[in-house]
Amino acid sequence: MKLVVEVVDAHDLMPKDGEGSASPFVEVDFENQSSRTKTVQKNLNPVWNQKLFFNLDKSKSYQHQSIEVSVYNERRPIPGRNFLGRVRIPCSNIVKKGEEAYQAFQLEKKWFSSFVKGEIGLKVYLSPESKPNSILSLPPQPQTPQSAPSNPPKSPSKPEVSAVNTPRAIASKPEKEISTFAAIETSSSPVIADNSRESTQAEEPKEAFKEPVEVNVETTQHVYKHQVQQQPGLSLGKRPEGTFLTMHHQANPQANPSHHEDYELKDTNPQLGERWPNGGYGGRGWMSGGERFASTYDLVEQMFYLYVRVAKAKDLPPSAITSSCDPYVEVKLGNYKGRTKHFEKKMNPEWNQVFTFSKDRIQSSVLEVLVKDKETVGRDDYLGRVVFDLNEVPTRVPPDSPLAPQWYRLEDRRGEGKVRGEIMVAVWMGTQADEAFPDAWHSDAAFVHGEGVSSVRSKVYVSPKLWYLRVNVIEAQDIIPNDKSRMPEVFVKAQVGNQVLKTKTCPTPTLNPLWNEDLVFVAAEPFEEQLALTVEDRVYASKDDVLGRITLPLSIFEKRLDHRPVHSKWFNLEKFGFGVLDADRRKELKFSSRIHIRVCLEGGYHVLDESTMYISDQRPTSRQLWKQPVGILEVGILGAQGLLPMKMKDGRGSTDAYVVARYGQKWVRTRTILETFSPKWNEQYTWEVYDPCTVITLGVLDNCHLGIEKPGAGVARDSRIGKVRIRLSSLEAHRIYTHSYPLLVLHPNGVKKMGELQLAVRFTSLSLAHTIYLYGHSLLPKMHYLHPFTVNQVDNLRYQAMNIVAVRLSRAEPPLRKEVVEYMLDVDSHMWSMRRSKANFFRIMSLISGAISVSRWFGDVCHWKNPITSVLVHVLFLILIWYPELILPTIFLYMFLIGLWNYRFRPRHPPHMDTRLSWAEAVHPDELDEEFDTFPTSKPQDIVRMRYDRLRSVAGRIQTVVGDIATQGERFQSLLSWRDPRATSLFIVFSLCAAVVLYVTPFKVIALVAGLYMLRHPRFRSKLPSVPSNFFKRLPARTDSLL
Repeated sequence: MKLVVEVVDAHDLMPKDGEGSASPFVEVDFENQSSRTKTVQKNLNPVWNQKLFFNLDKSKSYQHQSIEVSVYNERRPIPGRNFLGRVRIPCSNIVKKGEEAYQAFQLEKKWFSSFVKGEIGLKVYLSPESKPNSILSLPPQPQTPQSAPSNPPKSPSKPEVSAVNTPRAIASKPEKEISTFAAIETSSSPVIADNSRESTQAEEPKEAFKEPVEVNVETTQHVYKHQVQQQPGLSLGKRPEGTFLTMHHQANPQANPSHHEDYELKDTNPQLGERWPNGGYGGRGWMSGGERFASTYDLVEQMFYLYVRVAKAKDLPPSAITSSCDPYVEVKLGNYKGRTKHFEKKMNPEWNQVFTFSKDRIQSSVLEVLVKDKETVGRDDYLGRVVFDLNEVPTRVPPDSPLAPQWYRLEDRRGEGKVRGEIMVAVWMGTQADEAFPDAWHSDAAFVHGEGVSSVRSKVYVSPKLWYLRVNVIEAQDIIPNDKSRMPEVFVKAQVGNQVLKTKTCPTPTLNPLWNEDLVFVAAEPFEEQLALTVEDRVYASKDDVLGRITLPLSIFEKRLDHRPVHSKWFNLEKFGFGVLDADRRKELKFSSRIHIRVCLEGGYHVLDESTMYISDQRPTSRQLWKQPVGILEVGILGAQGLLPMKMKDGRGSTDAYVVARYGQKWVRTRTILETFSPKWNEQYTWEVYDPCTVITLGVLDNCHLGIEKPGAGVARDSRIGKVRIRLSSLEAHRIYTHSYPLLVLHPNGVKKMGELQLAVRFTSLSLAHTIYLYGHSLLPKMHYLHPFTVNQVDNLRYQAMNIVAVRLSRAEPPLRKEVVEYMLDVDSHMWSMRRSKANFFRIMSLISGAISVSRWFGDVCHWKNPITSVLVHVLFLILIWYPELILPTIFLYMFLIGLWNYRFRPRHPPHMDTRLSWAEAVHPDELDEEFDTFPTSKPQDIVRMRYDRLRSVAGRIQTVVGDIATQGERFQSLLSWRDPRATSLFIVFSLCAAVVLYVTPFKVIALVAGLYMLRHPRFRSKLPSVPSNFFKRLPARTDSLL
């Protein structure tokens, strides 16, 4: 494996040779290896295009290392060199070969007194030329489905958090999977130092990188279900110091709280990370030495399951009729039965299937494993069985090695003797942390069959990598119109998938039209769509003639990371219908029309697929521009309570609930708990956090795709139960929040509580300095501000990005359906709603209520409602007038003291859905019905007329307020406009007198007189308006010129 640093060019370097020029060369240092380029003589904008190669030691950690690139001027004839600047590139930003892109770096100083300017262009990547099978252990790159192999650990779902603590531990232990609910894997994870030494050794490298190792199928399946993003510098296997559980009490579910209290956040006290009792189930476990604790599940409650792994069988007896057998296995525990698939005519079948039974529902002390022969007609034949006493079942919890299956001789039906055949089975008692749990058959989903089996299992999804495709249509030449008698009115139509955009029609009819317009699309990797450009002639309003077209694959376009211009290209246009002609006919038709375009894939933008109000990711598309993570977010999805029936099943209400969580590019879906109103998931997931000012969204839905729906019932859609949003910046670091969130859904008949979702949330900050540093930086990447999109473009691109994400996730297995993605991304948040309008109005009123209160208090002071307060304000005013330098310090000291005082009353809980703030409790029923109306409307004409009249009434009031604001502004303008000659004359004379008085009078005297006049006693006040107010209200406005 080689590290390649391709030195491309440099721009605007500092002259150093005394003649206004320089002879630059580049020297690159990496891990005691140094290499340099050739020298370019007398050039401040040199071009090298030279590759420098460096060896990588796979046993070392490069996560916190950097590559130093220095530019020097070569002195002649006296040997020596002058420093021109340097750049440090963190190894975490290095990509693989084929994903590299040109990137310009601003040269930095080495010393404070250095004079440096200019920038250098580089490409840095990893080349597998020396050892194709080894890679540098850097943060994994998001792979496209084209390049992603079938092994899930190498896919974007690859787990990256480690539970090991020292390199010695890795060397001494065999490489085995450590499967947890968060999918922690030792074989592909960095080594993490103890958290107690983080504060003193923050700058020291704490990770040891390893070559990727092969993992078995079980680890592969489990990792694919529960992906965890890499988090350097923190061990999930040990709770960080300072982490504490909030002490809460469980609310009484039988109590009858008030209507509003029922919508409030409730404290819970779950038994997180429950310890295993010594001896396990039935007093015969394998664990000794006191209690053992699965610390990687410290945000969920442990759930105990009986696991039965049916591996294979051999030497089964054949049927007397067919001389063969079609065997299958039936696992029976009490009233629960699970069965494997059957094999036709196979005496030594292999199933390798796992069955799980919840400990809470175990109804028997005996487990039976039956082997049967499937018959086409009649009852299946009995081949034998194996019986296990649950009191003798061992206990196993990761990171223990998997329990090895054993061969058991089959017994007859009565258990009185052995029969022919053996079966390999393993039985143990474990928790949901077991690596076999995600893909096992579950007893609580026994009646689900077919495609519904995959839809009830937990899954991790990764959003497709989205790019903005910018198409700059410049011009076209030699356009040949279909109608020779007229000059064409030409425009260009561009299409990418379902996205279609058009340029404006060329203002001048010509055969060489010019547009120079930008058209922006959203594209997703892998680039399956193509860019289709069509040049058309606007004959009349309803008819457009196609003059030529061209189709280009997106993979040929350059990827741009900054605002640098991209080279434009000319492309030949094909005549419409040219592609269906014969080869000889094509040679006869020579078409010379061309189009001039500039196309690039924008990697410096963040592709918005959700509202900026609830944004969960702010990183640019290109991974080379990503910063280091500032923390990790851990969410334990415990369960739900009091869910309402969502559908009818067998004549009674039923709910099959699951949870979907989305943060950044990672979506998680819990398993579906069937036919219960109080499901328990106890699943834990982890995300990397790159910016704390982001929001995680969790939605609870009812699964309507279990494979048991009645035929002809139409297309089923998963029903919404409720949604929870948590802003990370509102969470204290290293604290575990355990709360029960109300699930509120707005229906046409009002707001309705659908139940409660119980969560355990912890945000762990890796670097406080880095987190504080982010608060001074822009929310989105800099390209959004250097070359911003218009508001209409942002809305359209967000809608297209949401559609692409929904389509790609719906193609996964099991699919994350479109209605679920739309619900999580708030696709309808921009629609008109009278309720939202009222809520936003009262939010504004709440903001200015503080200023109104201060104004009222100041009015009371001026009117001496409280003489003591008025006297104190006079004294303070005199002090500030006499010592004006104290004004700003007093203001900021006051804000400091207020903030310090409010610390006692700081919020103790994360924010949640507020029905009062949303104006959902006092809304008119027809306004809710209007909010749920389709677009365009599907209501009768009389209802639409009534709503239109209501909207006109509201708009009339808004119109009046806007007109009053405009009137006041026009009166200010008329002071000097001579629209009223007498008023303007009075004002300019007053201005002259005021200028003279203010010039000769000290400012302190003016301020003192004005302040005392404003604070004067009511005895010296008049109830009539003041002279300036009367004068201002008499000034003319332009209202009399309105029609």
